[in-house]
Amino acid sequence: MAADAMTADAVLWIELLLRQFPELLAELAPAYRSPSAPRAIPARAHRAPAGPTRAEREEALRAEQAHGLTPSGARTSPLRLHVSDAVRDITDGVIELDEAVHDRLRLPRPRREQVPGRLLRVAGLLDRAAGDDVLLAHVRDEVRRMARRCTRALGGAEPVVRVSGRCPWCDSVSLRAFPARRAVLCVNPACRCADRACDCRTDPAHRHAWGEGAWERLAAESGADPAELTASTADTARREGSR
Repeated sequence: MAADAMTADAVLWIELLLRQFPELLAELAPAYRSPSAPRAIPARAHRAPAGPTRAEREEALRAEQAHGLTPSGARTSPLRLHVSDAVRDITDGVIELDEAVHDRLRLPRPRREQVPGRLLRVAGLLDRAAGDDVLLAHVRDEVRRMARRCTRALGGAEPVVRVSGRCPWCDSVSLRAFPARRAVLCVNPACRCADRACDCRTDPAHRHAWGEGAWERLAAESGADPAELTASTADTARREGSR
């Protein structure tokens, strides 16, 4: 059962990363000023030299070398380094994870592929990885780390919806729905479930989670309304998708 829960958690993080990584790549492309846009220049002011600055050229070159991106337009704004760093970290992390999973499962070295393709490949091997607790935990932890970094780099916090009822484990009103993961978590830092195999007992960053398949049972044990869970998740997902 612990392996099933960990696999489901890993799938949720992979799906979140698959949705958000393309947005991160879009953020990496620098903005540029249209040549036809009017510019207000004081009469006595010295005109700026034409063409990008040295810092802009160096940063654009680094981005092109690392990601194969060429800024468009005659005048470019500097790339945001925190976005570039996040893209590089996630790209390298996904490659390393893909290779680690294949190596641990004694499979041939994976072929070259873009980040989404590698993530889908890892997701397709989760059933085989479920027999190796160490590997499965590593996959879950890595995709969780990368998805959270992607969310932070995009400048948005993960959406959270308060859920009525009390946590079956700690009896506090701390249940929250996380629509991006399609899961409900208890956010009480002191909460620990009774399952000794659950990471909430050993990892301070981990919270016991209930996936969609466990919501009816959670509602029965906590007093929450299953319809409220579904409606809140759908509404928040629509709002997030329209940004």
